[in-house]
Amino acid sequence: MYAIVDIETTGGSPVKEKITEIAIYIHDGQKITNEFVTLINPEKNIPYNIIALTGITNEMVASAPKFYEIARDIVELTKDRTIIAHNSTFDYSFIRNEFRSLGYNFQREQLCTVKLSRKLIPGLRSYSLGAICSELGIKITDRHRAAGDALATAKLFDILMDLNHTAGLDLDLYQGLSKKGLHPAINIDSLRNLPEETGLYYFYNEKDELIYVGKSKNIKSRIISHLNNNSSKKAIDMRQQIANISYELTGSELIALLKESDEIKINKPLYNRTQRRALYQYGLYHHKDEKGYMIFSIDKNNADTRIPLHSFSSKRESGNTLNKLIEQYRLCQKLCGLYESNGPCFQYEIMECNGACAGKEPPEEYNKRAIQLVRSFSCENTNMVILDTGRNFEEYSVIKIENGKYLGYGYIDRDIQITDHEMVNDYIDKFNDNREIQSIIRKYLDTKRVISVLRF
Repeated sequence: MYAIVDIETTGGSPVKEKITEIAIYIHDGQKITNEFVTLINPEKNIPYNIIALTGITNEMVASAPKFYEIARDIVELTKDRTIIAHNSTFDYSFIRNEFRSLGYNFQREQLCTVKLSRKLIPGLRSYSLGAICSELGIKITDRHRAAGDALATAKLFDILMDLNHTAGLDLDLYQGLSKKGLHPAINIDSLRNLPEETGLYYFYNEKDELIYVGKSKNIKSRIISHLNNNSSKKAIDMRQQIANISYELTGSELIALLKESDEIKINKPLYNRTQRRALYQYGLYHHKDEKGYMIFSIDKNNADTRIPLHSFSSKRESGNTLNKLIEQYRLCQKLCGLYESNGPCFQYEIMECNGACAGKEPPEEYNKRAIQLVRSFSCENTNMVILDTGRNFEEYSVIKIENGKYLGYGYIDRDIQITDHEMVNDYIDKFNDNREIQSIIRKYLDTKRVISVLRF
């Protein structure tokens, strides 16, 4: 029924770090019936601070099995069981990422003893495993080792199960959902089968009208958070109207963002309208003044013919970006609208501006650097294919840019070698290009990783 799990790792990031030890105790709701404990060779160096915390050294794991060698054991032990862990998101994320690297979609129900403890034992100063065990008189042997912490979690779970007999929580629903306030047409059991993958989700009302489109790297978690959301009147109103849910896997987070933008523009769902008005509302614009200098400014994006070099979600973000660009291209703050005066800008006084604002630098010289800035945002004449994660291990997602314009996206087998940008045309569905799409692609490539960007 339950698999009580604890892991030790090489660090805190499930994307960058690896598991060094795992303990799994099978619990039938009353007692432990089976156990599995092993060190794991993480195939990378264990940092000194982690060694000091756990006592697990590089020498200890050198001859230990690698994760793929014990993956089948984990699958079989946890099959049809709810994973229980103290701060389950941490342990579960690491295990899922290890399986993802093997091309396997590991998905199990979770129950977090931190969250359950807060519900059943309110008012404690700390809910860390050490603190709560000390509070409840649970002795932990081998702290910060997988077996010791997992056994302590098992003892804590026994106490919580006893307390729950009085509280009467539905443990299956507690972790994810309360029925209160939901539309009666919602099928609670179907929510358990939602994927913990990247893609889009769609909410419909009782008339089967689309009322909201969203994207998430974990569809199941995001949908459940919507159905539990009491943070605003809008959130409560939407939750009460959700009668049916569907989803579409995209694999790539970038494709999810692009498809979300397109779906909202086409369908105009009721609860997306306010949200969309708040996105990308500021733009970086440029023109030449009467003296021939290239002027940059941050203005609100309006439905007019002006196309910004780049769009931003907030004025603060746009200002911070412009300041960095001024420094990078040695431009004038006054000519970029960030310094108001009748005379030269302050940067000129400290010799960080070449004096365009004082007529000391000719427009031709100043504009050479300004044009470099413009070109840095331009995809004109660019042909490229963006390769990213697919919906399964056998495929890549592909996004095509041709002559600087977004053409669309699709999926291609991993064993196909892309030697020319034209060859992906047979694999993509075409979509409209627009200012928001361009901003999404630029911002994503600036801040996040994709598998590869092929330029032709």
